[in-house]
Amino acid sequence: MKTALAPTFSLSEQATTPTRPAAWLRVLHGCQPALAWAGWLHLGLLLACLVLWTLDGRTVTGLNVWIKPAKFSLSGLIYLWTLAWLLADVPAAGQRAARRIGRLVALSMVVEMACIVLQAARGTTSHFNIGSAFDGAVFQLMGIFIGINTVAIVWALGLVFRQRPFGSAAWVWGIRLGLLVFLVGSVVGGVMAGRLAHTVGAADGGAGLPILGWSTRHGDLRAAHFLGLHALQALPLAGWLLGRRVAGRAAQTLGVAAVALLYAGAVGWLFWHAMQGLPLW
Repeated sequence: MKTALAPTFSLSEQATTPTRPAAWLRVLHGCQPALAWAGWLHLGLLLACLVLWTLDGRTVTGLNVWIKPAKFSLSGLIYLWTLAWLLADVPAAGQRAARRIGRLVALSMVVEMACIVLQAARGTTSHFNIGSAFDGAVFQLMGIFIGINTVAIVWALGLVFRQRPFGSAAWVWGIRLGLLVFLVGSVVGGVMAGRLAHTVGAADGGAGLPILGWSTRHGDLRAAHFLGLHALQALPLAGWLLGRRVAGRAAQTLGVAAVALLYAGAVGWLFWHAMQGLPLW
């Protein structure tokens, strides 16, 4: 069982032992209280947004105003608790740095969500909105804390290379490469911010996929951004599976590297495809 100061089991080892969600949450709160509580806040916001979705008929860029904060609340919850679990596998010598990283990420995500919810309540967009001095200030504030979050993940990447997490070679490299490809997804987000738009070939809005809103008529960078960010879940999961099924450190490492290369290639293809102005479907 992982503890707040000296974790000794990885997720792969934990998964082989009968456990309950309550035990997993104790691990998160013990090792990363800031990330754990920020996750609970996102869960509360998600539930609130789902209720408001049924009560408020206003729309922004063709979607109900509460769909975006609901999506970001769910994504943030998954991100926060995933990162908390991964950092809990850092050995005791790196736990002080891991908790500092957790606090930076938790603060960044709470500020970003506050901005998204505020703008939704006002009936306007949050990202890329410079239509007024106030809207521009909100977008700048979000940008500052997204930058802080990115710096924290770079710190986390360096930490898991300096302080080898507990677990199989596949699990460890899944964590490392997951963080690396996550940063690639963050770069795609930076491209969108630089363009002040996520749609290529038309203005944001218009016909899009249900709930996701990704354009079905033009290129949309959000697909590449989404896939890149969720490498934080996908590649450690691939590492966990390979660690259970493949013997040998070298074979496990090569297996995870191959999965990561294919995954990063898919992110790159989605980015290139969108930049050509082509819809995903």
